[in-house]
Amino acid sequence: MKTNNIKLYAIAMLMSLVALNCNNDDDSISQPMGPDFSGTYAQQDQMGRPAVNTVFVSSGMKDAFNTTTPSDQGAAFQAMFQNNLEGLSPAYANPGDTNALGLDAATFTGLLATDVLNVSLDGTTTFYDGTNVLTGRALADDVITVELLLIFGGEDFSENPGLSNDNVDANDKTFLTSFPYLASPW
Repeated sequence: MKTNNIKLYAIAMLMSLVALNCNNDDDSISQPMGPDFSGTYAQQDQMGRPAVNTVFVSSGMKDAFNTTTPSDQGAAFQAMFQNNLEGLSPAYANPGDTNALGLDAATFTGLLATDVLNVSLDGTTTFYDGTNVLTGRALADDVITVELLLIFGGEDFSENPGLSNDNVDANDKTFLTSFPYLASPW
């Protein structure tokens, strides 16, 4: 008898919970909402050109660089970029030394200090294909090797061969031919 009372009590409790949680009040149903942009957001990182921020922005200036509007970055950071470039690369050891694009240290770092990804709307989209440079970025572009070549390779990419290639010549998986184009993860 005692067991039956416990069972009845458990059933009564379950029915009470169900009755309390079921209602016909459609007003309490929350409707899906779009994203909430009411908070305060802050830029955390800029990576228009991979590795540029990592290599050329001095460690104490990372936050300042990342929160500076790209149109102000050249004026604010070009001198630091040039200092770091000349310290890193023997290809710019002498005044007037240029890279394969014909850019001297000041001009090249002025270009790099504005960390944006340019996009060609009417031509080839590539990071560098031998002719076009920084007109966008295709998935298969070897961005790091291009940057290493422009930093260390000198006028014809022949200087400092040990520093001018990351030796990663392709993605580890084939890119898709339709959206989202990226290869599936491992």
